[in-house]
Amino acid sequence: MRGKRALGLAACAAAMLVLCGCHKAVSSSAPAPSDAKAASEGPEEGISLKPEEVTKLGIVTTEARAVANAPEMSGFAVVVTHDSIAQLVADLRTAVAAEHQSRAAFARTHRLSGTPGAMPAESQETTERQAVADRAALQLAKQRLSSALGQNLPWSNPHSSPELLALASGRTKLVRVSFPLGSLGDTIPATVHLAPIGFAPGGKRWQAGPVWRAPADTTVPGKSYFAVLKEGDSSEGDHLLAWTPTGAAEPGALVPASAVVISAGKFWCYVEKKPDTFIRTEIDPSRPTAEGYFVKQGISPGDRIVTTAAGQLLARETNPSTEAE
Repeated sequence: MRGKRALGLAACAAAMLVLCGCHKAVSSSAPAPSDAKAASEGPEEGISLKPEEVTKLGIVTTEARAVANAPEMSGFAVVVTHDSIAQLVADLRTAVAAEHQSRAAFARTHRLSGTPGAMPAESQETTERQAVADRAALQLAKQRLSSALGQNLPWSNPHSSPELLALASGRTKLVRVSFPLGSLGDTIPATVHLAPIGFAPGGKRWQAGPVWRAPADTTVPGKSYFAVLKEGDSSEGDHLLAWTPTGAAEPGALVPASAVVISAGKFWCYVEKKPDTFIRTEIDPSRPTAEGYFVKQGISPGDRIVTTAAGQLLARETNPSTEAE
């Protein structure tokens, strides 16, 4: 009995020694707190270069400029041919002249009525009938013009308006702009910006105005507007891209077009967070400007952005074996 107890105590002691040894082995294999923190952070982001490599690649950085930009709604536009406008204006001016002449003739015969110089009754009736006909023709010419160009033209006297005559002659261009249904509510855009299809971000956009409501285009869903384009290299019948502001200007940063690279279907630029270390940062390209891209996140005013040799940096990052030539 005593021998069995001794054997049992010995077995328990051996088990405790084994457990202690296992505990020590596990503890010794765990990294120190500082090592664990370094492992969780991982390698430093970006690409670090030597000063001579920066020089060889020709890298130039520029501070991101603080800018304000208003959100925009995009649409499509087409340049109207001026011959249709010329015909409408010619018809209107002819009708105005005819109505003015017949009205003056009727007033004269009416003034002479009952005097020795009065015209025969038949002549008076003919003059009156002609005045009524010419007045109706004038109203019809005005209605045709409003049907084609909208009810609320920005000019009070269309038949003598220099702006409308310039459209009729082709010196300026009339553009029909359409925006998605419900995107602008009941507001009329204060201004419209236009650019050719295939417009490269950072390219110049043309400003058109004044803007007024146009008759609905049955071929395009949405609301249509007319705008006058006085600048830009566009031809009649051209299809254009259009934008109009939809809110107040917001603060942000400008990323120049020369700083942007495209990789994996996304837009990026390189930011020099510390000397000779460049971090590729994704940007939102949805708000292009005449100088580049307006961004609200990822880039802050004052950040140093690579504006020359960003493509070389992308090649170096994606293929580390690439060396500066």
